[in-house]
This record gives sequence, C-alpha cells and structure tokens, in this order.
Amino acid sequence: MKPVKRILVLALVLLVGACGLTGRPSMDTQGADSFEDDVRTARTLTEAFWTQQFQQSGRTYRPIADFVPYSGNSGPSCGNEPAVPNNAFYCPIGHFIAFDQTWMESLWNEMGDGSVYVIIPHEFGHAIQAQLQTNFQLNVQIELQADCYAGGTLSALVRSGVLDTEAGDEDELLLSLEAAGDPTDDWLNPSAHGTAGQRQASFATGYRDGVNAC
Repeated sequence: MKPVKRILVLALVLLVGACGLTGRPSMDTQGADSFEDDVRTARTLTEAFWTQQFQQSGRTYRPIADFVPYSGNSGPSCGNEPAVPNNAFYCPIGHFIAFDQTWMESLWNEMGDGSVYVIIPHEFGHAIQAQLQTNFQLNVQIELQADCYAGGTLSALVRSGVLDTEAGDEDELLLSLEAAGDPTDDWLNPSAHGTAGQRQASFATGYRDGVNAC
C-alpha cells in the first residue's frame, strides 16, 4: 500500500467513526438525536469555525443570508438555474445554501449523521470560495477544494471536542464517497466534480492537514 493510500485510509477510518451509523450515538456531543438537530448543529458549528478562521487571518466572515430546505422540485432557483431533487447547493446570487431535505434525511437514516456533517460543510466551502474570491478555471477544481474544506472543517470540529468519533469500518465511507464521484476523469466537463479517488483524496487532505492546505 502506498503512503498516500495509507494516509487516505487513516483519515477515512476517523470519518467513518464520525459517521454515526444507525444505532450509534450522535456525533454531536450535546446529544442531538434528530435529523433537524444535526442539520442545525452542522450549520452552526461550520459557521462558527469559519468565523474563527477569518478572524485569525484578519478578515470578517459574512454569514450566509439563508439556509433553505426544500423537497423535490420545490427548491429556490439560483439565477436562471432551477433547484433539482437530490441535491444541495450554494447560490452566490443571494449568498444562500439550499438542500433537498427529503434526500438528505434519507442519507441520514441510511448512513448516519456523518452525511450531514460532510454535505453541509462542503456547501459552506463554496460560500467561503465566494468570499475569498477564489478563481479556478475548471469546475472540478472548485468542487475538489470544497471537498478539502469539508474535510478540514470536520477534523477541526472533532479536534475541538464538539463532535465525537468512533472506530468503524472505512469501507462504508469509501463506498459513499465513491458514489459521489464522477464515472470518468473528464476535467473539461463543466459539471465535473472529480472521480471517487480524487474526491476522497481531497477530503483526506483537508482532514489530515486542515483547511489551510486546501
């Protein structure tokens, strides 16, 4: 096994422990025990983390203007782009995050609360990119950095003690991240998010080295 792969697996072992698989205690040390609790906690903790990060660099974090749950096709549009089912997104026009609540709750039920603590920080990663005016030529670069930010955010929250981890089987998370990856390595595709391996590696980089490594 190559060193990079070992690092990835170690990071994923930690995250799988954080996934709060059905029947395990919540990641939230305050005892959140419902989907709504975890969504609220993930938003609150992620914004608190980034507020601190911005302060440390002499910047002022601008909280998102809204956090919009929707179901199916009922979500808010972003410019001329309608919301789609089974999705979560950040909209720079209006500086808000929206998510298909039915879809995300199904992930919460099937995978545990870790799904919430990955998806929400990922979308906040896009909000951070907008505030930092991060410029990339390719969409896949934007998405992989947001994955990295999500990993860095989650590890910081675990280190701070507000989220718990438990030992677990990394295969569960590897399969989850694999499902989120693109089937081919087509970086020129304007909707590309990165292959499973690329997304896993970016998340692991953030988890191991923090958001400054992203």
